[in-house]
Amino acid sequence: MKIELIDLKLFKNIAECGNLTRGAEKSYLSPPSASARIKALELETGQQLLFRGNKGISLTSAGELFLRQARLVLRQMDFLQEEMTNSEAGHIRLFANTTAVTEFLPEIMATLLSSRPGVTVDLQERLTHDIVRSVLDGSADLGIISGEINEQGLEAIRFSTDHLVLATPPSHPLASDKSIKLSETLEYEHIGLHEGSTLLDFLRRQYRRNGYDRTLRIQVRSFEAMCRVIEAGVGIGVVPESAAKRHAQTMNITLLDLEDAWATRDRSVLFRDKSALPGSALMLIEMLINSGAGGRKTSMRC
Repeated sequence: MKIELIDLKLFKNIAECGNLTRGAEKSYLSPPSASARIKALELETGQQLLFRGNKGISLTSAGELFLRQARLVLRQMDFLQEEMTNSEAGHIRLFANTTAVTEFLPEIMATLLSSRPGVTVDLQERLTHDIVRSVLDGSADLGIISGEINEQGLEAIRFSTDHLVLATPPSHPLASDKSIKLSETLEYEHIGLHEGSTLLDFLRRQYRRNGYDRTLRIQVRSFEAMCRVIEAGVGIGVVPESAAKRHAQTMNITLLDLEDAWATRDRSVLFRDKSALPGSALMLIEMLINSGAGGRKTSMRC
């Protein structure tokens, strides 16, 4: 099978744009030329890769597979160019959950980028299933999640734990307890993070399992805002231990251990093939392992 890199880039651009004309423009090709190349690509693969309609294009099942492999090939070419031209440079695409993005990655990123000035990072906060899918299909080089990962085709290194606690105002009826189960808190108003945050997505599943069907009292953009609202007496909330302890130093809040088994989760960094990663990504993995990242370091491999 003879396929050129220009065709892989073109197909990727068309698929991501959802439109042949825009994908062609992004590839610096005319629409007729792009259309001819896609038809030749389908002949070469022996598969229909795109459905063409009045509202744009969509991928066939063969097209979905081709896109995933095209992304991986193109990313490996990027890695090759980076490593051969300047091993101190490079670009890392990192998708991570809310706690990672807000709590420990800023410090680690600062250390990485100061030691390698030529490196750039695309860091995005995503939900866990988006992180896993993106690492699998090559949209992300690395992913950081909390919880179990059993996805075929991925490698994971556990580097610390993520423990969740309950934060309350000191005057709250629950504040005198040292530990508690989530089910024992549900008669009170809860505070949560914004829509799209990984922790909110995770906690909503726990709320549903425990019969909590009310709307959250208020949703905010950060753990700091959560703790401030809790301090003001608006409600209670589940917060990562690292964030809760940090904000408890400057805010008048009480922290209770959550007794539920799900409240302690492994943090893992995900990737497809460690041997295929560039030096900058390998350095980031080592920094995560060595940092402990706001939890108890485990350095376990699965």
